[in-house]
Amino acid sequence: MHKVILFLLLISSTLFVKAQINVEPAFWWSGMQETELQLMISGKEIASYKATVNAKDVYLKETVLLENPNYQILYLDISGSAPQKFEIVFTEGKKKISYHYELKTRNPKRKEMKGFDSSDVLYLIMPDRFANGDPTNDQIPMRTNYKVDRKNPNARHGGDIKGISDRLGYLSDLGVTAIWLNPVLENDMEGGSYHGYATTDYYRVDPRFGSNEEYAQLIEDAHKKGMKVVMDMIFNHCGSDHPWLTEVPSPDWFNNLEEYVQTSHMKEMYFDPYASEYDKSRMVDGWFVPTMPDLNQRNRHVAKYLIQNSIWWIEYSGVDGIRQDTYPYADYNMMIDWCDAVYKEYPAYNIVGEAWLNNPIGTAFWQKDSKLNNRENTNLKSVMDFRFMGLSHTAFVEETTEWNGGLHGIYDHMTYDFIYPDIYNVLRFLDNHDTDRFLKKYPENLSGWKQAITFLLTMPGTPQIYYGTELLMNGNKSRSDGDIRRDVPGGWPGDKSDHFAREGRDTLQNEAFDFLRKLLHWRKGNEVIARGGMKHYVLQKGVYVYERFLGDEKVLVVMNGTSNDVEINLDRYAESIQGLSSATDFLSGKTLPLGDRLTLSPKEVLLLQ
Repeated sequence: MHKVILFLLLISSTLFVKAQINVEPAFWWSGMQETELQLMISGKEIASYKATVNAKDVYLKETVLLENPNYQILYLDISGSAPQKFEIVFTEGKKKISYHYELKTRNPKRKEMKGFDSSDVLYLIMPDRFANGDPTNDQIPMRTNYKVDRKNPNARHGGDIKGISDRLGYLSDLGVTAIWLNPVLENDMEGGSYHGYATTDYYRVDPRFGSNEEYAQLIEDAHKKGMKVVMDMIFNHCGSDHPWLTEVPSPDWFNNLEEYVQTSHMKEMYFDPYASEYDKSRMVDGWFVPTMPDLNQRNRHVAKYLIQNSIWWIEYSGVDGIRQDTYPYADYNMMIDWCDAVYKEYPAYNIVGEAWLNNPIGTAFWQKDSKLNNRENTNLKSVMDFRFMGLSHTAFVEETTEWNGGLHGIYDHMTYDFIYPDIYNVLRFLDNHDTDRFLKKYPENLSGWKQAITFLLTMPGTPQIYYGTELLMNGNKSRSDGDIRRDVPGGWPGDKSDHFAREGRDTLQNEAFDFLRKLLHWRKGNEVIARGGMKHYVLQKGVYVYERFLGDEKVLVVMNGTSNDVEINLDRYAESIQGLSSATDFLSGKTLPLGDRLTLSPKEVLLLQ
């Protein structure tokens, strides 16, 4: 009788509080290579609570209390742990908060994941502008105000994950092998932040795009169709409406929090031998724009949070690669640690960093094993060739003669490929979501466009195509960002035309679609193009000739960069032709004689096998 009374008294002396706390990440996996797990705990006055972990072979290594009492960070040792559910108890006097955590069973296929490579062609999609598969998630309650308005180029338009999922068949038929999505994580920003580059929750897909589960399902469905998916991430900054801005964890969580400092965008300071310390700090620690506060990756807790978050998304969703935004703006050493951490878990993975420099020497500085870099090895596998993008419109589209430029700029650019440690892990592109469309206006014919597409898909490297290229989408950034990020007609219920369907496109669009589709399917599995060497020739009368070769196989590409008929001598290409009397042009299907001379029509392109 006395024991029962004592037991009841003990129960009544402890008050279990139903407090609202948030734990990030919400779950993790057993069997990871990295055995330290960071848990970021947030909740009202949570710092006043002492945490204990009740689990088998899971140990609390460190508790970190920040200046803001609404946070604490736990570091757990999970080195010997098996998959399990366990309890984390937070105690303050007689008050207790209990949180149930789970270490899941790891998918054994994850560590064998192979990232995108030069055998792939990436198709870049801005989810808000591609297709609206679920109109019910367009205008939903969020913390901040926004309005879906397709007439406003800077507003949300309603595109979502289901819209992309519904058109995987279209993308597979086109022949792309990988889909790069602009950021899909929550951007709960005033006005809507349709582009995705102002994250407000690192562990949640924006509900206007769909759910975490829908994102993972999209990746699984893409895999079934033989396509990979690349995730866009941003470590340099978050959105100004992130809870970290309303409840700053610690004074050094952000750079220049007390007074706004604009970044100089002078990425050259990394290799500038004369750069001042002031300019170095301004570049890295300045904010990208006022709505994107600059995270301080030198803070070890920030660094661990970001690194761990990226691994969580790979493990959770099976996403095949990462494109890291504003790569040089984040802390240099932290980004090395990040690459190392990802490759530690997924040795065959690939990451491409956006280092927007207009000189290939500056771009090559950032690639892994660069001999131009006298700092610590970046360990970044892939970089982006912005210089080629900048040259492409002038080279392929503008009216040219033998003497006024044309393909000379492309030839000259290719001579600098020697500076890259790994040319096959250089992302080549004609345009993307931040640049003018390759076509600044709707074309009268496809001659220059076909040359550009052919070169993009046959040059060494990993090609990337911006959504709508196959539909001749055009636009000029000087008019607005929205002009280069237009909706795809037919992606929304009630659209007057459907460009995803052949009957909804005009004759020129179908010609473009068919041309690109033919080349993409030809490139798929083509080892000569994906892994082969290249030999090119100084231009003759404005004509650019180059060979791709691997073993006994070769492809010869001939491009007339001028707007005139041109006759060229073939004797100078003897080492590539090697006595062949004829060759078949893959693009037209015609067999051409390879005698002493060859006549080319204006802007003609031949792909000779």
